[in-house]
Amino acid sequence: MNLLIHTGGFVQTNGYILANDDGTCIVIDAPAGIAEFLKANSLKPTHLLLTHQHFDHVDDVAALRADGARIYAFQAYAPDIIMEKRVQEMGIPVKIPPYEVDEMIGEKSTLEIGDHHFDLAHVPGHSPDSLSFHLVSESFLFAGDALFQGSIGRTDLPGGNHELLLDSIRQKLYILPDETAVFPGHGPQTSIGTEKKSNPFCPAL
Repeated sequence: MNLLIHTGGFVQTNGYILANDDGTCIVIDAPAGIAEFLKANSLKPTHLLLTHQHFDHVDDVAALRADGARIYAFQAYAPDIIMEKRVQEMGIPVKIPPYEVDEMIGEKSTLEIGDHHFDLAHVPGHSPDSLSFHLVSESFLFAGDALFQGSIGRTDLPGGNHELLLDSIRQKLYILPDETAVFPGHGPQTSIGTEKKSNPFCPAL
C-alpha cells in the first residue's frame, strides 16, 4: 500500500489516497481535482471516506462516485453543512454537484475495507459531522479539520463549538499512541505526541 496526497481547491485542502498494488484505492476526502489526479495515476477509487462535508472536502464526491467509489460519511448528503451558498456569498465561486452517501457511519467505532481496519471517532466541534479515521496497521490518523500541525479547526462556522472541539481532541485523538502520524485536512502532517506537547490551542491536560 502506498499513501499519496492531493492538495486542491480554493483553500488548499488535502485528500489522501491509500493505493493498492492492483491499482484500486481508498480515498479520504475529495478536494477539487482529486478525480483527475487519480485518473492521471491510473488509480481506481473503490471507497471514499469523508471526514466531514464542508464544501472544500466534497468538491469531487460526485465525480468519484461516478468512477465507482462507495461513499461513507457521518450522515446523509447535507447541504446545510456543505455551505455552498454561504461560500458563494463570500465571493468564492464554488459549485458542488449533489451526491448520495452510500453508507452513513454515525457513531460506529470501526470500519473494515478489505485488509484495512479503521478505528473511527466522532470528533465534533469544527463541524457537527466530523470524523477521524485511524488506520491501525500503519498508525495513520486522518483527522480532517479537527487537529492540525500546531493548530485546531476553526469553530466559528455553523455548528462549530470551541469547547466541544477541545474535548473531542483530548478525549478521542490524544488517547492514541504518541507515534501516531496525523494527516490533517490542511497543511503538513504531524504526530499525536508532537501536538500533545506543543499545540498552543489544545495542550494536553
